[in-house]
This record gives sequence, structure tokens and C-alpha cells, in this order.
Amino acid sequence: STEPKYSEDRFKEINKEVAAYVKKVGYNPATVPIIPISGFNGDNMLEKSDKMSWWKKQKIERKNGSYEYETLFDALDNIDPPSRPLDKPLRLPLQDVYKIGGIGTVPVGRVETGQLKPGMVVAFAPNGPTTEVKSVEMHHEALTEANPGDNVGFN
Repeated sequence: STEPKYSEDRFKEINKEVAAYVKKVGYNPATVPIIPISGFNGDNMLEKSDKMSWWKKQKIERKNGSYEYETLFDALDNIDPPSRPLDKPLRLPLQDVYKIGGIGTVPVGRVETGQLKPGMVVAFAPNGPTTEVKSVEMHHEALTEANPGDNVGFN
């Protein structure tokens, strides 16, 4: 338990540790919002808390401009969507593989780059076995193509 509760000094201490970790894993800490919140009490989650009068709006600079945030909701609302290019080779990390009677082996995953279409020959890393894609489905509906961001099964 923090004493006094909602302490600015304690937040600064945690902020320093989190920023060091963010940098260690390869991100620029100046572009990652760190917000004092209480998930248990809802402080600074959706609305500014009156228990942290020391907390003021912060500004984040990004490639595509800047934004100000005060709450967790503000920060989440301003996350840049990931780049998912169609023009790059297919990359589809597998989440699972199912064996379905009458159908066969069905690898499942999300397309990160490129497109997956029936008739394509795909290679599986790291060993390199190849197979032809017979069908692609998302939520039990056949697709003519799967694009980046689509969670699909194929066989």
C-alpha cells in the first residue's frame, strides 16, 4: 500500500522503472504514455481523478502528429493502428493446428502481411515443408482471400 495514497513521488518512481523497461524492449519511452491509474477504484481510467490533482495532461509526439492524454481511455483512443502491408510476402504466425475429420489438418492464425488465397503454395518455417492452400475460412465462411488482420483457418 502506498503512503500517502496516490503519491506523486511513488508515480515518478514507477514511471522511471516502466520507461527503462519500455526502452529495453525497443520502444522510445517519449512515445509511450505512462498514466497513474487505479483500476480497482477507476481513477484516471475514463475520467480524470480528483485524487491526483498533481497529474496534468501530457503530450505525446508521434510521426503523424501529437496528442494529449489525461486518462487511460485517452491513450487507448489514440493508439496508431499497426501497419499491415499487402505488398509484402505472406506472413501468418500460426496460433494452433487442428485435425478435423473429413477435412484434414487446418492451421489457424492471423495474416500479418501479404495475402492468403486458395491455390497458393505456402511454406512453413522453420523446416520449410510446402503445401497448396485448398480453402481459406474466417468464422466458418469461405474467403477468396485473407488480408492482414484477418484471423483465418486454411487447409
